[in-house]
Amino acid sequence: MELQGLLIVCPLVFLAGFVDAIAGGGGIISLPAYLFAGIPPHMALGTNKLSSTSGTLISTIRYMKNGYLKGIGLLAALAAVAAIAGSAAGSRIALFVPGKIIENLMLIVLPVVAFFVLRNKSFSEEKEAQPLPGKKRIVLTLAAAFGIGMYDGLYGPGTGTFLLLVLTGITHLSMKQASAATKIINLSSNVSALITFLISGSVDYRLGIAGAVCCIAGHYVGAGMVVKDGTKIVKPVVIFVLAALFIKVILGK
Repeated sequence: MELQGLLIVCPLVFLAGFVDAIAGGGGIISLPAYLFAGIPPHMALGTNKLSSTSGTLISTIRYMKNGYLKGIGLLAALAAVAAIAGSAAGSRIALFVPGKIIENLMLIVLPVVAFFVLRNKSFSEEKEAQPLPGKKRIVLTLAAAFGIGMYDGLYGPGTGTFLLLVLTGITHLSMKQASAATKIINLSSNVSALITFLISGSVDYRLGIAGAVCCIAGHYVGAGMVVKDGTKIVKPVVIFVLAALFIKVILGK
């Protein structure tokens, strides 16, 4: 069963890291992967945080080295603090949610993420948007970081996608700035939630460490494609993966 789990987790978590580095939302692939491998729901949430945190760290560093945070460093730092607070609250709530509900949430999350990806144009093209006033941008970003951070701690899949949609569509950051800020916020919320799950003993270290290695590799490759202006492939990749996973979930019911 352990070998079978690795064969399920490793390729899917690599793909999750790849997608997450480019567009966010890799959790919609990695969390189902751990559930399909037979890990109990709460353990899957914690194990997923172990691997996703490792991968997000790599892509965050790469984005920062390429200067994508230029001009929004303070905004990203403040948002990270808000995300930590939200994620800490969400992960504590998650420990009391019945496992069956966690599994069934996939049937809601996958089509919702698919809808927003399909209607959002900023994945496939850069567009000029009227900059928001400084205070308004800060308030909206902090509110989004706290709210989406809470969701990340409670469940997680689609977090990066939702952040990317908000940062490009509401706070009017460029695609590259939004991608970098998303990584900072998502890394912060991941670390916060991971600490909660570690304390509660809800982490499978063997699958989690193997998944972390694969996730790091996926993030490294994906972040490199963004640096090389690979954002045009984001939309078709995310839509394909969402469709495939939704079909898998339906057939598995």
